[in-house]
Amino acid sequence: MEKDKFEKKFFLVREDVLPEAMQKTLEAKELIERGKAGSVWEAVQKVDLSRSAFYKYKDTVFPFSTVTKERLITLFFYLEDRSGTLSRLLGVVASSGCNILTIHQTIPMQGRANVTISLNTSGITMDINELLTNLKRLEFVEKIEVLGTGA
Repeated sequence: MEKDKFEKKFFLVREDVLPEAMQKTLEAKELIERGKAGSVWEAVQKVDLSRSAFYKYKDTVFPFSTVTKERLITLFFYLEDRSGTLSRLLGVVASSGCNILTIHQTIPMQGRANVTISLNTSGITMDINELLTNLKRLEFVEKIEVLGTGA
């Protein structure tokens, strides 16, 4: 029996484990969105995908950036304990246009601190993956985990 839309579960899955048809569906959707393909037919031809596969997956697979737009995201950071790290981290987040809703930092132990930040991404001025890349580039950030997204 088909579950109604409120009972369905959603998962965040890394791109490299998606079946090829889903990856190509995402590529085709991007071509259409960016105006590089004038029709579904043209888009599926460019990515070597059948129209039936496109229509099967088009409403079920979305880029992470699309899901997080106009939503909340919670990030967990493993940081080196250095003076000014939290300030610099928050500066990168603020420069992205995200609104910081909550911050929780553990007491630093053995030169490390854990920080959890919840963000409203509705004002983000870049792709969410670009923000994550910018945060990972900070020399004191050891690891970032996406704990969740929500409305």
